[in-house]
Amino acid sequence: MRRNDREVTNREEILDIIRRCEVCHVAFHGGEYPYVVPLNFGFETRGERLFLYFHGAGEGRRHELLRENPKVAFVMERTLGVSGPRDGIACHCSAFYESVMGKGRMERVDGEEKLAALRCLMQHYAAAGEAPPPLHFDPAALQKTAVLRLCVLSLSAKRHTPHGI
Repeated sequence: MRRNDREVTNREEILDIIRRCEVCHVAFHGGEYPYVVPLNFGFETRGERLFLYFHGAGEGRRHELLRENPKVAFVMERTLGVSGPRDGIACHCSAFYESVMGKGRMERVDGEEKLAALRCLMQHYAAAGEAPPPLHFDPAALQKTAVLRLCVLSLSAKRHTPHGI
């Protein structure tokens, strides 16, 4: 990491950044070029392990690519604003952000783990500090929905905030 002064290494701080992110961009091996998809997500920790969960259609390009290679990379971020030029110098602009990135192995989950992952996704998007209402999933929709679990193997985070945020 070039800007070590912006690196976030405290695990709880990294998890707090993840909690505040709304979209995770996942890069799949896609032949000549990577295939990147923005996805809604949920996450959980088990001891020191971090797992990200995604849902969507049960077929398509990402599933084809996962069958060929389950290794993926991801990034999620929050844009906190931009400072304008100082003294009329454009190079004095700066973007403020928090970001988390990493890599790992992605696999499909089914059964009870699928349901738990869907609840995890719903919890991620519930209002801060609130539990989502009791959830019931339509069996027909569940049949068509695929849930993917990303076991994170490496992780890094950065933060650049204006003073006072």
